[in-house]
Amino acid sequence: MPMLVTLFLLIALLVALAILLLTLVFAPSLEGKLKGWQIKKQKVVEKELDDMFAYNKSPQYIVRFYYILPPAFGLVAFVITQSALFAFLAAFLGLFIPTIILRARSAKRRMKFNSQILDSIMILSSSLKGGLSLLQSLEVLIEEMPVPMSQEIGLVVRENKMGITLEDSLRRLDKRMALEELSLVINSILVARETGGDLTKVFSRLSTTIRDNRKLKENIKTLTLQGRLQGIVMSVLPILFVLWVVSINKHHFDGMMQSDIGRMLLVVAVFLQIIGMFLIRVFSTIKI
Repeated sequence: MPMLVTLFLLIALLVALAILLLTLVFAPSLEGKLKGWQIKKQKVVEKELDDMFAYNKSPQYIVRFYYILPPAFGLVAFVITQSALFAFLAAFLGLFIPTIILRARSAKRRMKFNSQILDSIMILSSSLKGGLSLLQSLEVLIEEMPVPMSQEIGLVVRENKMGITLEDSLRRLDKRMALEELSLVINSILVARETGGDLTKVFSRLSTTIRDNRKLKENIKTLTLQGRLQGIVMSVLPILFVLWVVSINKHHFDGMMQSDIGRMLLVVAVFLQIIGMFLIRVFSTIKI
């Protein structure tokens, strides 16, 4: 018995020594790649924060969550489920949580901007009728409208004062926000400036067009609500069923996990579930 203990300790010591040597050999390379990934990710986060005018947030602070959340999510999932598979999936999900939050905040900001377009058109039209130029009307819009409209239009005006033409600044705004209604407004302004059209009449027609377009979209959402709810239920039901089975019997899927055919069938099932969710989303979406 003492001989077995000594042998086990010797093996453990050799394994630890091997891990240490591998770490010393590959650590510089891994550290360099990790540093490069961190710098690249910080630049991406910094650009997204600049686009949202979120200057009070530090890119370095946000990038830290890419290191913190995966092990935290994995540990919590393992404590709750006692399953290494769920812990791995939770850790993998934690890697994308900061990106998902940033994208959600950006989408929310763009939706708020889109909801302010009609009011902005009315202010521009009233300013133009009062005898102001388009640039002066944009300055009035900055004073009258809240964020994010005032921020984006303020950037357009500042770019114009720095020497960028108003047309190029509006195109940059269109590319930055990527909104259908904003593209319609900006293209109408550009065409009217090139052809000498009356912007007040253009804005009046744009207001009517945007209102009718929104009303049509609301009607489509109402008519397709049942189909979208059915798609959500059918997408979530298999996941809830698996969680319910595992909560009752943790070893229910052990037979499949321990055989090659079972693992292959599970992979195929997950793949088909993802395809089904994607197809349901595509079929329940109607573009105007």
